[in-house]
Amino acid sequence: MSASDRQIDRRWEQLHAWGPYGLLGIGAVLAIASADPHTEPAKWYAAGTLTVAAAALQVWWHGTRRRRPDCGRTPSPAGTAYYVVRWAVAFALTWINPFFAFYAASGYMDADELLPPRWLRAGLFASAVTVAGAQAGGLPFGSTAQWIVFAALLIANSGLQMVIAHLTLAETQRSRERTATITELERTNTALQQALDENAALHAQLLVQAREAGVADERRRLAAEIHDTIAQGLTGIIAQLQVVANAPDLTTARTHLERAATLARHSLGEARRSVHNLTPVALAADGLPEALKKTVVEWGERTGVRAEFTVTGTTEQLHDEVSATLLRIAQEALSNAARHARATRVGVTLSFMDDEVTLDIRDDGTGFDPAAVPERTRSGGFGLDGMRARAERIAGSLTVESEPGHGTAVSARVPLVRDDR
Repeated sequence: MSASDRQIDRRWEQLHAWGPYGLLGIGAVLAIASADPHTEPAKWYAAGTLTVAAAALQVWWHGTRRRRPDCGRTPSPAGTAYYVVRWAVAFALTWINPFFAFYAASGYMDADELLPPRWLRAGLFASAVTVAGAQAGGLPFGSTAQWIVFAALLIANSGLQMVIAHLTLAETQRSRERTATITELERTNTALQQALDENAALHAQLLVQAREAGVADERRRLAAEIHDTIAQGLTGIIAQLQVVANAPDLTTARTHLERAATLARHSLGEARRSVHNLTPVALAADGLPEALKKTVVEWGERTGVRAEFTVTGTTEQLHDEVSATLLRIAQEALSNAARHARATRVGVTLSFMDDEVTLDIRDDGTGFDPAAVPERTRSGGFGLDGMRARAERIAGSLTVESEPGHGTAVSARVPLVRDDR
């Protein structure tokens, strides 16, 4: 609630608390000023007694409101009793002197807060009877004309008050509905913010787990690469040197020495490549699109295969773990294509969508039957299972479509997690 709304509520509170005192005082002053000196003393005593009773009633109600604020804000048995007794005192005072109708008019002010909805119209009608009687010249009436005027005034007073009461109730209901809607929206927003916070925490936890799992996976990958390349190269060098040791002539020895030297150079290159691939150095200075483009171009130059790279959608700066995962998947897919596919053309596409990133690697090579691929072993290469595990660690997925003689398509889909730096 704003400061202006609180100020308005305080003003209404003050009006309901002190208004009846003021109206009673105005009625008493005007009644005394307009009183006939020849009025019977009994009426003076009755008016004085009722005025004191009205003041005492207001003091009692004022104290009740202070002790129990809910009595003055919502209908209650105590509020209903106060309204009925106040109306009876005001009616008796108005019967004695019409100017006390000012006090009777206080029934218009707080009927909606004191009376239950089913008694609201009856309370307003009773107050209208008292006010209309005073406006028609005062009770009791001495002529038919006064009764006619009274009826017209009663219809006018009660009709106006009924309309005002209906509008007030409608506005109160709308206000309650708005308050309930605002409360529900605040509760929904709080729940949404909590869900977003939990989602962010889960993303962070997922990336940490992916990083930890990636370290272990890199160790296995490096061990497999050493086994598949460097270890095999060293075995070949040993075999060539053994042949040299037993060579029958110098020409044969030189031939096998040259083969050993070639294997050594190749093994050295493989060792350098393995060390280079321990961490995605390509991402140190470039974003994922630039790193992928360089990777594809270098791969095409090295293998002699036509390779194309395409980016679709609005480029985003991705989280390091997401970029590293997609780059590793692309490198492994290209490595598999170079080793097994015998392709003449390879296409790599990076697609940015609303909430995910897709990496597609397609080749026109020999293809294979995905169902016939042997399961990955502890000594085997990284392979499709490793690429799929990389994607799944960051809540992504990897699909492979291939058929013998019709090429291969590898597609990785991962959440679009932006760099928070």
